[in-house]
Amino acid sequence: MNRVYNFSAGPAVMPVEVLEEARENMLSLGDTGIGVMEHSHRGKPFVAVAEQAEANCRKLANISDDYAVLFLQGGASTQFFTVPQNLLSKDKTADYLVTGSWSKKAVKEAKLFGNVNVACSSEDRNFCYIPKECSYSDAPAYVHFTSNNTIFGTQFATEPAGPAGAPLVCDASSDIFSRPIDVSKYGIIYAGAQKNLGPSGVTLVIIRKDLIEQGPSDLPSMLQYRTHANNDSMFNTPPTFGIFTMGLVFKWIEKQGGLAGVAQKNAAKAKPLYDYLDGSSLFKATADQDSRSLMNVCFVTGDADKDAKFIASAKEEGFDGLKGHRSVGGMRASIYNAFPAEGVTALVDFMRDFEAKNG
Repeated sequence: MNRVYNFSAGPAVMPVEVLEEARENMLSLGDTGIGVMEHSHRGKPFVAVAEQAEANCRKLANISDDYAVLFLQGGASTQFFTVPQNLLSKDKTADYLVTGSWSKKAVKEAKLFGNVNVACSSEDRNFCYIPKECSYSDAPAYVHFTSNNTIFGTQFATEPAGPAGAPLVCDASSDIFSRPIDVSKYGIIYAGAQKNLGPSGVTLVIIRKDLIEQGPSDLPSMLQYRTHANNDSMFNTPPTFGIFTMGLVFKWIEKQGGLAGVAQKNAAKAKPLYDYLDGSSLFKATADQDSRSLMNVCFVTGDADKDAKFIASAKEEGFDGLKGHRSVGGMRASIYNAFPAEGVTALVDFMRDFEAKNG
């Protein structure tokens, strides 16, 4: 089988060795004679899988016992309202840093439950940069930001420093575990798995345990963090195959040198593409240089017809998923942890050839 270079923003490329190990366990999880997707989530074989996945996650990010690690469903979009349902109320204010479409959607959901202060926004320039200054509330219930903006190709270099005592909440869906992270600085980190952690269908939530009990107890059971924490993410049937695969991805990241190792590889992988874009007379990166994402490289030619020609030509040559989000157009190369460096080299070579013929 000839695998193409998959630049999709998500569901996205996964490590080949993880896919191969998952394939081996689809007919029989170990020597159980039952495939991993067929096991009861209450049975010992899968309980062992889930416990190992959590242990791998904790080891990878040095997550202390002060935090619960939850494997949930509903994607980051469900967390957009679950966070304020549990941490916000009509008499409180939450601060949101608005740096793209997903943080705007998070604001919309939060307004259903309490007051929202937009501490900063980059919408004035179509989200092509990360704001350097924020105007925080005096005592926000929490501060929310999106660490990497998939659609616009921008990324926070480090977490923002909010007001003292305000829990920091992060939607890390598109750069989770792509670099070292000090979990102790956060109240909640949540991320859909389908970009850096595994298949779609699982949402990783890392939450400080003292915040779990802050949520109202009269919420529907599935919308309370305490429900999932008290039941080891198995209050209802969890996405078993996704959890199994995430456990494999955590181990794969450890093999790459852990979070420091993948961070080094990600920086080295993105550099030749950005270097080429900076020197090109045809293609141009859309994000400000000091705000550029190492996960999603967005670029344009300035001509929609030429963009379309490039995307079609690239697909014919084995470069898939380069079309930009429908809301912004252009091109986007998503080069998450598992994307091979040789794929970036091949793309740059193709872009040079395309520019020579069409520039």
